[in-house]
Amino acid sequence: MNKIRLTKQLEIDEGRRKRIYLDTAQPPKWTGGVGRNLTDRGFNDDEIDLMLANDIKLAERDARALVPGFDRLDDVRQEVLVNMAFNLGYSRLSGFKKFLTAVNSSRFAEAADEMEDSKWFKQVGQRGVRLRDAMRTGVFK
Repeated sequence: MNKIRLTKQLEIDEGRRKRIYLDTAQPPKWTGGVGRNLTDRGFNDDEIDLMLANDIKLAERDARALVPGFDRLDDVRQEVLVNMAFNLGYSRLSGFKKFLTAVNSSRFAEAADEMEDSKWFKQVGQRGVRLRDAMRTGVFK
């Protein structure tokens, strides 16, 4: 079997979509990629791991853009920032002006207070508590 030719044929027949869509089958199925039936098939663990790794790279890029001294931070505080960027995205995290100013000035207790004083903190439950405490102390419990 010529897998390169088969791949090209499937891309012609199924299309290549970067976003999920509802296909025309009856009943309709959520589909994405090259005809991947997400409703019935979902993702394998290795696919989930690949998507997560790519999403972490994007979140790290966003955190670095918002915190010029990112590389001078300890690992825990870097992880807090990337976690928040992963959850919020660049545009929403960029709105945390006082928080970012505090982080950029190594005023971590103040940054933790700013995290707690946000709508985000109330929405994310234990995630917010864990990240706030890690920002304050530099330690994940």
